[in-house]
Amino acid sequence: MKLVSMQFISLDGVYQGPGSLDEDRSDGFERGGWLVPFVDDAFEAAVSRWGEEVDGYLFGRRTYEAFAAFWPTVTDPSDRAAARLNGLPKYVATRAGVTASWQPATILKGDVERQVAELKQRPGRELQIHGSGSLALSLLRAGLIDEWRLVTAPVVVGAGHRLFGDTAATLGFELIGETRTPKGLLLQSLRYAGPHAAGTYHRG
Repeated sequence: MKLVSMQFISLDGVYQGPGSLDEDRSDGFERGGWLVPFVDDAFEAAVSRWGEEVDGYLFGRRTYEAFAAFWPTVTDPSDRAAARLNGLPKYVATRAGVTASWQPATILKGDVERQVAELKQRPGRELQIHGSGSLALSLLRAGLIDEWRLVTAPVVVGAGHRLFGDTAATLGFELIGETRTPKGLLLQSLRYAGPHAAGTYHRG
């Protein structure tokens, strides 16, 4: 399976709590819901297309628990996103205890990178990471993420968990796809290209 990280981020790199004020108040975050004013039909259609490719989900503990509190309550059989999230295999990477109440779920402990590498060898289309920024960054460092899908909103949140934060080295990416929505979201598909090579600009 192809490992894909799907992230909603602000101009200053915040990925925390895009969908509502109460989505993720960890570490005192009170600026949630910043993505909502930019949601439109084009965005919904793109996310729906991405969802059609998934055969499993990979979560960090916090994201798994947040999703588990909401998605099982969505029982409309016509809601394809809910049907996929509730029915497909879910893998949870955690160093802390977690109750796997949202099934089918498998808890990954110990050497998560090795276990994710083994999951990628299974037949299927995409294993998708939704949110779970710390987990995604650790798997990026391990060279396991095949594609990043970033939805960037034209807003500076000014506080909250940043997706990349400070890194040990510069990171380079190859742009493999891009589109924009009428309300201003930038949707990009990127492939990690290794450490970024800097240079000096010379005019003429």
